Amino acid sequence: MAKNGTLVTEFVLLGFQLSAELQTGLFFVFLLLYLITLGGNLGVTALIQSDPRFQTPMYFFLGHLSFLDICYSSVIVPQLLETLRTGKRTITFERCATQFFFFTLCASAECFLLAVMAYDRCVAVCNPLLYASAMTPQTCLGLVAGAYGGAAVNSVVCTGCAFSISCKSNHVDFFFCDLPPLLKLACSETRPRERVIYLLAFLVIATSVSVILISYLFIIRAILKIRSAGGKAKTFSTCASHITAVALFFGTLIFIYLKGNMGKSLGEDKIVSVFYTVVIPMLNPLIYSLRNKEVKEALKRALSRMKVSQAE
Repeated sequence: MAKNGTLVTEFVLLGFQLSAELQTGLFFVFLLLYLITLGGNLGVTALIQSDPRFQTPMYFFLGHLSFLDICYSSVIVPQLLETLRTGKRTITFERCATQFFFFTLCASAECFLLAVMAYDRCVAVCNPLLYASAMTPQTCLGLVAGAYGGAAVNSVVCTGCAFSISCKSNHVDFFFCDLPPLLKLACSETRPRERVIYLLAFLVIATSVSVILISYLFIIRAILKIRSAGGKAKTFSTCASHITAVALFFGTLIFIYLKGNMGKSLGEDKIVSVFYTVVIPMLNPLIYSLRNKEVKEALKRALSRMKVSQAE
């Protein structure tokens, strides 16, 4: 990446331009949210690994979702905390490109994984007798590998396009190296690369959303065939957590990436980006635990075992 013909070696992340007192307050808020994110997602992962009842495809995918949420948040928040604590806003070109690569990788993988989870629920609801034979461990592993592989390809291409453009400045009006603020630095002749990046973002989101919508159309059709109201409610409850996670995640992504640079400011982007990089990874384990009877019961058993071991 070059700046007016000169090679760029570092960027300045302008971040949240607030008073020192407010920045100190934000530091502790983001630190608390990050610790809750780590604790919640690590707790879900440990619960899935330790309880034999959770050795099923749905919880296999949920474990990977928790892993992605940890990575997703860890790519962004430590850098943000460092900036808020020390006031140091510079980031090297290599570190910025690395952050962008892994952020894009995690975001794309989470899109694909949420689509895989919708397909899993579709098979479970529509073909319960064939579920075990359809969703074998090999199939589940292949679906997850496909999600990571597709995300890696998208991340490599987007990073190559984003960091091979000429830029007018090295001052990024954002709190991390994200696509919209980086593209705002671009000169006018880089439009073809921008189109490639936004096309890839559209394909990732559109493909994932299409799989999710088609899966839920089949699920709704299967639920409508159930005669009892209790049976309908019980079947739908197995999908409620996933629907909530999908709505939160894709709603914010569509706002940020598919609207492009028109009709919104970077100030709005910062608020929405805080939501999907800091808040959503914290909320996902809460969503899947509070709305899932099996997880709540497993948590109670784990807490009971801890109390017994402490008493001994």
